[in-house]
Amino acid sequence: MAPRRERPHVLMMSEITADGKLTLKKGASSKILMKYMAPETEILLHETRANYDAIMVGANTIKIDNSFLTVRLVPGKSPLRVIPNSMADIPPESNVLKKDAPTVIAVARNAPRDRVEAIREKGVGIIVAGEERVDLPFLMESLSRDYGVKNLMIEGGPTLNWHMLRHRLVDEIRLIHLPFIVGGADTPSLVGGMHIDAESEMIRLALKRFFMCGSNLVTEYDVLYGEGGHGVP
Repeated sequence: MAPRRERPHVLMMSEITADGKLTLKKGASSKILMKYMAPETEILLHETRANYDAIMVGANTIKIDNSFLTVRLVPGKSPLRVIPNSMADIPPESNVLKKDAPTVIAVARNAPRDRVEAIREKGVGIIVAGEERVDLPFLMESLSRDYGVKNLMIEGGPTLNWHMLRHRLVDEIRLIHLPFIVGGADTPSLVGGMHIDAESEMIRLALKRFFMCGSNLVTEYDVLYGEGGHGVP
């Protein structure tokens, strides 16, 4: 068996509705649902950010939500913001490109050079990872080796969540449950990506803790990857 590549310990953290949705509908900001989190849960989210070296979301989340990804409700240092953005097409006015916290944009080697340089001129770090698309395992290795990132949290959308799980890069999942049902066949859920073909491809979770945080149930899981398949031994 090949040796495990060095990478940060990864926590996936997300709010979800009772039917597993992240937003009201496709293309809608997750901030619409996040405003229904209890104040205590908002504090938990910011405490978690303050305790992690880095935070990562996908470029599509930035385009829709224009997130800050900073620590604001509790004392503490804002984590390194990491945005995989293969073609370097993140909007130049994005809040993550401001100087209120350090940021790294991961791009593919084939990203247009002028876009990459425009991002670099804002004082943002650039990691080239992959040819056509960002190579997430390489990115994780680079963050560990070059930026000293020991732990990283994901507040991703369904696409980033799926790719991180598919590459076995997630160690823990923490879910904030919102007591709503949204519905919608194409409404984004916690994990997107391609359909699996067999139950052997399911990713197994082990519930390790659950508690009430204000009016929100919070559940925490370890992610278990089987030796032969994606999850179920």
